[in-house]
Parts: sequence; structure tokens; C-alpha cells
Amino acid sequence: MAKTVLITGGSRGIGRACVELFARRGWRAVFLCRTRADAAKMLVDKLRAEGCDAEYFLCDVSDRTRVDEVVGEILRRCHRIDALVNNAAISQIKLFTDLTPEDWRRMFAVNVDGVFNCTQAVLGGMISEKSGAIVNISSMWGQVGASCEVAYSAAKAAVIGLTKALAKEVGPSGVRVNCVCPGVIDTDMNAALDEETRAALRDETPLERIGTPEDVARAVAYLCSEEASFITGQILGVNGGMII
Repeated sequence: MAKTVLITGGSRGIGRACVELFARRGWRAVFLCRTRADAAKMLVDKLRAEGCDAEYFLCDVSDRTRVDEVVGEILRRCHRIDALVNNAAISQIKLFTDLTPEDWRRMFAVNVDGVFNCTQAVLGGMISEKSGAIVNISSMWGQVGASCEVAYSAAKAAVIGLTKALAKEVGPSGVRVNCVCPGVIDTDMNAALDEETRAALRDETPLERIGTPEDVARAVAYLCSEEASFITGQILGVNGGMII
């Protein structure tokens, strides 16, 4: 029987790459997106045409009631969730002195509360099965901080702390919790960068290139696989060596 993975923020970027990779490797890939129903449907249709098993639900991960509804429906259809990839996130570039309380709350509502909501919703089933893998997507800025991205860096640092603590708590129940920290990745989040900035970022990266969503997806898939069965509580940088 195919394993089921739930991926948040799966309609584009890193999330989309994860959906495609898991589905093509024989997983039942279920993903969430907040508003991009057209893109989500196109992705599902594309994967199903290839003989893959994929499905999506519209869901704002910051809405606990909706998360519980969706996870309940997935469990009714699939009976279990074997892996969770907490990828959904927002970013913002703004001076700290210009941040509003609403900016701060929204950043944490999506990037931290979303991880909390989705993880709590699936964790009971994983503990009952004595098996499961959770991968949280943080950022290299959660490790070292970024000027003009204080709220984002703080939220992503919280995800790292959550990962380490939860791994210790649920390890005895057979559930593994790890974190991937991408560097500069060619996604919509970085699409506004001009070529001069992109060139400078490439120069700062020891591997001399900007990462792809697929680079991150392969790391995520590894951490969800049996090949990583003795790995938990780890923070894996997928950043080309920019942060070491």
C-alpha cells in the first residue's frame, strides 16, 4: 500500500517540487494551498496523467479549525498520514522599526502557528501507529538572521527550536522530526531579485549557483524515507555552502 504524505504550501516553489517528487516515487501526495486552486488543479491533473496519485485541499494553515477539518477528511480517505512536510510560509522585507503588530502576528500565524496546527493534527495518528516522519521547512535566516527580515528570521528560528524539542518528545513513539533550512532558492519568493543581486548571491555561495526547488525536495524526501530511519532532531542546510 502506498504511503501518504501531506505537504503544505504545495502549489508552487519548494512545495510543488516536493509534491511532484513524492508522487513520482510512488507516494500518495496530498497537498494544501491557501488560494491557488487553478495551479493546484493543474498540478494534480498533470501528475494523474502520469499515473501518479495526487490530491489537494484549499486550506489556510493558520486556521486551526480548517486544518482539523482537512486532516480529518484526509484520514477518512487515506486512513493514515505517514509523513508531513510543513512548507507553507510567507516572507516580508521591512525595517524592524516599520513592522506593525499585524505584520508580526501574521508572520508567526503562518510560519509558526501553521506548523503547530498541522503537526498537532497529524501527530496523534503517527503516535498510535508508532511511525511517522515530519519535516519542517525553515530557512538559513532562521539559523543566522537577516537584516530587514527580523520577523521572518525570528519565525523560522522558532521552527528550528520546535523541531529539536519535538524530536526529543516523540522519538520514543517512533516519530522522527527533522528540519530543512534552504538557502537562496529560485522560487517566487526570490523572483523580484535583479540579475546583479542574483550574481552577487551566486558569488557568495561556494557551489556558485542558486539552488532549485528540486534540490530542497530531494533532501525532504530523504528525511521522510526509511534511509533516514535513524535521523531525528537534525537541521539540514540546503544552501550551497553559504551558511556552514
